Amino acid sequence: MAKKQEYGADSIAVLEGLEAVRKRPGMYIGSVSRKGLNHLIYEIVDNSVDEHLAGFCKTIYVTLEKDGSCTVEDDGRGIPVDMHSKGMPAERVVLTTLHAGGKFDDSVYKTSGGLHGVGSSAVNALSTYFDIQISRDGYIHHDRFEQGKPVMELVKGYLPTIGKTKKTGTKINFLPDPTIFEKTNFKEDEVKSRLHETAYLNPELTIIYEDKRKDEVEHIEYHEPAGLTGYVEYINRNEEAVHDVISFSGESDGIQVDIAFQYVNEFHEDITGFCNNIRNAEGGTHITGFKTAFTTIINGYARELGILKDKDQNFTGADVRNGMTAVVSIKHPDPRFEGQTKTKLDNPDASKAVSNITSTELPLFFDRNLEVLKSVISCAERAAKIRKQEERTKTNLLTKQKFSFDQNGKLANCESKDASKCEIFIVEGDSAGGSAKSARNRMYQAILPIRGKILNVEKASIDKVLANAEIKTMINAFGCGFQEGYGNDFDISKLRYDKIIIMADADVDGAHIATLLLTLFYRFMPELILEGHVYIAMPPLYKVIPSRGEEEYLYDDAALEKYRRTHEGSNFTLQRYKGLGEMDEDQLWETTLDPERRMLKQVQIDDIRNASDVTALLMGNDVPPRREFIYEHASDAELDV
Repeated sequence: MAKKQEYGADSIAVLEGLEAVRKRPGMYIGSVSRKGLNHLIYEIVDNSVDEHLAGFCKTIYVTLEKDGSCTVEDDGRGIPVDMHSKGMPAERVVLTTLHAGGKFDDSVYKTSGGLHGVGSSAVNALSTYFDIQISRDGYIHHDRFEQGKPVMELVKGYLPTIGKTKKTGTKINFLPDPTIFEKTNFKEDEVKSRLHETAYLNPELTIIYEDKRKDEVEHIEYHEPAGLTGYVEYINRNEEAVHDVISFSGESDGIQVDIAFQYVNEFHEDITGFCNNIRNAEGGTHITGFKTAFTTIINGYARELGILKDKDQNFTGADVRNGMTAVVSIKHPDPRFEGQTKTKLDNPDASKAVSNITSTELPLFFDRNLEVLKSVISCAERAAKIRKQEERTKTNLLTKQKFSFDQNGKLANCESKDASKCEIFIVEGDSAGGSAKSARNRMYQAILPIRGKILNVEKASIDKVLANAEIKTMINAFGCGFQEGYGNDFDISKLRYDKIIIMADADVDGAHIATLLLTLFYRFMPELILEGHVYIAMPPLYKVIPSRGEEEYLYDDAALEKYRRTHEGSNFTLQRYKGLGEMDEDQLWETTLDPERRMLKQVQIDDIRNASDVTALLMGNDVPPRREFIYEHASDAELDV
């Protein structure tokens, strides 16, 4: 019998200083992937933006250096360097202590994106080095840290100075720690998108970006005096607009509200929320307040104008917002977010403030612009008509052909009904499907074989999508329905499997199948991805059979090259798997199905708007932009050679 482990006071680990950040970085920056890496830049930039909001910073410089580090410089007041009550310079308190900073003093920052005070200290903790120069009080004060720990000697308790200056501001240069992050090469497209977005949200701010990693230095100046109006125009730059951008603003209970929106001749809803310049990818109470007030206003006008009769039902929220692109930005003195990465706003008073401003300002505009109002209502009418037609289509297509999974023969379901433990593998082809059915754990693992490449939903109408046999099978198997532009029948709580795993061959055709499936999930079941339920299996490419020693599976060409280097001079046989069907059930289990040994990639969305644009670009009908995108990003491709 195994010896019981004692659980006493000695079992309680206390992480001092910034050790907690290095131990659990995902808690502070979201992940250690490229998304988390870029987040380091955003944390430092957000601090400079807070200085701008306080009225002290006009220009921010962001430079991606040749050595892989990043420099962020601003002309704000500079982090305080005088002695803190903790017995060290205030700058060191800010950079080495969690939940420390001016964001907790209402007299310093009335609004701030740096809610928890862990931004700069977290970046410091997760950097190989963190070098800071502070221009303040006539001097340039200098400090340096390595993995979050100060390495410079203080001079009589104060930071050393490296020169005199009449300027003020903070300059930070940091190098991400490769022992923490999966990759340490900043993704410039995402960084530029975020900086451009920040410029739109702050019309009086200038952000100067440089990428010195390229042969020819890339230099871009972001300055957007049109603000949110310009941002909405930029988002809709490739769409046919129904009217000019409508914008309004106001203050309610100390909360500043700024909103801009425009309708286009495409049935989609694109509403983005920001609080204190931080994008709230999952929305929140400010978005709820806007949606509720807007729907009420449009229904009221529709009845007043006789467009909706007494017997007619109100337009739904989805009807009213179809075709809308909107940006809702608020400045809140005490924001509450769900999680450190601030993806969702949670303040009830934000909903009330946005609703009040929308209900006050929007009717003033519509009363003076009746034709614009009618064009907005006509979008809702058209959406409602199509929604009703498609409700009938869905009823016909999905209720006439109910599946009995046991008799259908396609889905080999698992025995357990506990969704939190169950997983479903989507496998291409009968051969691989047969092997997977034999190899799986029948209690928790379901296998759904599909035939070849499914329909490209980006190019198909809704009736063709729902008529596709493979897609209908998946919708019924998952159990949570689907959603599209005119309504929402999707209920994530009804999902039968915690993990949906795409298991395709490791070749071009397999990658294409995976891409088509991901397009389907993103367009019609996006919550599957957003809630972290979608994975891609990573079957091995090779099996190494040495003349001596144990056999080994290698999952990519980089692993093969490493094996050859470390086993130089050894004799071995190399088996290349061209498809999953070539593996016997034992091999498939131990490499791809066994939860203890398999490798899975979780599918995540870093930027919802960018994901939508790229999906439309790569999977749509317009060839020239797709070709240009592929050429531009060819160096990012991982090739199977």
